[in-house]
Amino acid sequence: MNSNHLLLEEPIRMASILEPSKPSFFPAMTKIVGTLGPKSRSVEIISDCLKAGMSVARFDFSWGDIEFHQETLENLKTAVKSTRKLCAIMLDTGGPELQVVNKTEHPISLEADTKVILTPDQDKPATSNLLPINYHGLSKAVKKGDTIFIGQYLFTGNETTSVWLEVDEVCSEDVVCLIKNSATLSGTLYTLHVSQIRIDMPTLTDKDKEVISTWGVRNNIDILSLSYTRHAEDIRHARCFLSKLVELNQTQIFAKIENIEGLTHFDEILQEADGIIFSRGNLGIDLPPEKVFLFQKAALYKCNMMGKPAVVTRVVDSMTDNLRPTRAEATDVANAVLDGSDAILLGAETLRGLYPVETVSTVGKICAEAEKVFNQDLYFKKTVKNVGEPMSHLESIASSAVRAAIKVKASAIICFTSSGRACRLIAKYRPTMPVISVVIPRLKTNQLRWTFSGAFEARQSLIVRGLFPMLADPRHPAESKSGSNESVLKVALDHGKASGVIKPHDRVVVCQKLGDASVVKILELED
Repeated sequence: MNSNHLLLEEPIRMASILEPSKPSFFPAMTKIVGTLGPKSRSVEIISDCLKAGMSVARFDFSWGDIEFHQETLENLKTAVKSTRKLCAIMLDTGGPELQVVNKTEHPISLEADTKVILTPDQDKPATSNLLPINYHGLSKAVKKGDTIFIGQYLFTGNETTSVWLEVDEVCSEDVVCLIKNSATLSGTLYTLHVSQIRIDMPTLTDKDKEVISTWGVRNNIDILSLSYTRHAEDIRHARCFLSKLVELNQTQIFAKIENIEGLTHFDEILQEADGIIFSRGNLGIDLPPEKVFLFQKAALYKCNMMGKPAVVTRVVDSMTDNLRPTRAEATDVANAVLDGSDAILLGAETLRGLYPVETVSTVGKICAEAEKVFNQDLYFKKTVKNVGEPMSHLESIASSAVRAAIKVKASAIICFTSSGRACRLIAKYRPTMPVISVVIPRLKTNQLRWTFSGAFEARQSLIVRGLFPMLADPRHPAESKSGSNESVLKVALDHGKASGVIKPHDRVVVCQKLGDASVVKILELED
């Protein structure tokens, strides 16, 4: 893989570091995905998260039942209406995840240098010496010396809440392990991860299919996060399943890369997926710690060059229990932005963390600061060179719009679209200013009823860096034959002015279709 050597924009004035950050309507160009759960499911908390910058709500079905998540989603809908901020819905599958079954839910203390047995017999109670698991094939998959990690909501690396085991022997279906560190497993969810072995379970499980076909269909999910994606075939299988559910045939599929298999087949997976989620929690177990950064940089570069959204996870774990991130975590968030991430995904930090709103706000501020020094000029040249010549018609228009906007120091780019493709291509070139994507709904019929499309496309752009969608009046066509589409353009300009992005005398670049031609034009606004 080629790594992405993006330098900071020069020069950086040291004095500017001491200047306070200016508040803005868009907290950052980089998007924030928040996982909703016990500590972040009230209308008040969700509303505050939306105001702080969350644009995608993740529902993690590796825990919790359908009723719990439905209640949370209803609260999200209420919060969206009250704050008037769009939010996309992401369903994260459980996938072939191994879990410790603790029916009593009492904390389990494990002592270093003692032994514990992992058994598939889920009828037995969990104790300090015996941990029932939800997989019968573990004894066939592991051997003496293999490493197993167990922790709450993925292995955290915190030596007091996660445990590191070494396989000592296999006895029939049981696996006897030596405990390497003392820890207390508390809470309702313990995830088990075995380093660098294949789990012989389907990527899209029967439970996942049931959740998608019930909860997913009922709520028209925008994005499906496919946990433990290992091959391109996993994506094709999931897409085939979604295509049979009429309501979800527009749902995007993001491949969640979390083990060596997914890493090995990354290029083929990237071709098939609509986006990529780098699950660094599990990747950090399968890969040596010193190799994780290299995969992140190389894989993000590939996503960027293909114009596919890339999401990075596990950035501010310490904010689960603390009001401020560590210095290393703050730097990690900034580096993810400089590497080319479209979005930052918050898991335990908002799911069960004590400070979900502050976490969203803090991450947004760090992203905004990193974006100020992102070397857009170098990035633009790399992207154009990677596309090569001759460019496709759409690619040429998108790159021209970004180049023009930067040259005239435009305050925003306004792009009219129906499918969302043109806006995503503009975002691919990482303009320094917001892209207001005006999605024009299209009228469709199945001979029984008329429906408007467009809501999916608008919400799905909420995970793309720099894209800020608005849904236009369906009575206005996206393509104009008269040379301009003044009424829709005025609405978009008014939206930009209301949000503080566009001011009097600013320049704005507009990208739209006029008949069969695509046009990029520069507007200089009056008072």
